[in-house]
Amino acid sequence: MELGIALPTSGPLAGPAAIARVAQEAERLGYDSVWTYERLLRPTAPVVMGGGEPQPVPEVYRMVYEPLETLSYVAALTERVKLGTSIIDALLHPAVVLAKRFATLDQLSGGRVVAGLGQGWMPQEFTAAGVPMSRIGAGLDEVVAAMRACWGPDPVAYDGKFTRIAESEINPKPVQAHVPVLVGAMTPGGVRRTARIADGLNPVAVSRDVLLGLTTAFRSAAEEFGRDPASVTVVARANVPITGKPLGDGRPYLGGAPSEIADDLAGLEGTGVDQVLFAPSGHDSEGRAQEIDELLALYAELIDLARR
Repeated sequence: MELGIALPTSGPLAGPAAIARVAQEAERLGYDSVWTYERLLRPTAPVVMGGGEPQPVPEVYRMVYEPLETLSYVAALTERVKLGTSIIDALLHPAVVLAKRFATLDQLSGGRVVAGLGQGWMPQEFTAAGVPMSRIGAGLDEVVAAMRACWGPDPVAYDGKFTRIAESEINPKPVQAHVPVLVGAMTPGGVRRTARIADGLNPVAVSRDVLLGLTTAFRSAAEEFGRDPASVTVVARANVPITGKPLGDGRPYLGGAPSEIADDLAGLEGTGVDQVLFAPSGHDSEGRAQEIDELLALYAELIDLARR
């Protein structure tokens, strides 16, 4: 089981010094990867999120560091750890621009990029980017295909409904012969699309049952599309607090004290989940802001218990 850490690119710990320290400590402790995510803006008006009535957008989105520029900074400070996005809203960017940014990061990092992509969900972000939300679905297929074309041999050309690239030389190419593409998806249709176009699934681990159901559905769909189920990967995102004291019954799955989380991780062995990415908000279970020393100590305890 591989383990990853979300860098403090938003929330109470966010800042260049904290990002650098967490990245370097993650590598020193033996974590496999560090991750960023994208949020273009935080509307001041309430927004519908996941259905229901409009509600205020979480304050954690008030400031979010740009994901690929952050990882370029981290690339210069580390040597081994993988550099992933979980996620970038791919439809908000021209495919050729996004492909070139990932390729540049792969060059600067010596081949450590994991390209985690998503569709996006916030109407205000689509409006700000000048992209219609009707592009959700087929638009992601094109972005992934066009990016892979850009990463392939020159001359590059792509002629799709939303993306057109005239026959061109597009460089630099990535160091990796095949940049892994993950897609964040939770719906049956999204999981099937991911199994068809991507190398891995990046679901949110809202519960064990949901996570294992998505994992099984993803690998089954990959096989249905003629792919080897063992050739794809599942990186589960755990948006949960990591705490000094056990939370006991009712705690969030993959959250709580390191000993509790280690038990959850042991229960995932052999289930088809390849990696868990921990993305705590920088607050404990009671909403208290954690100090960076406290969080790093918990990360150290967690990986020690998980590797035993």
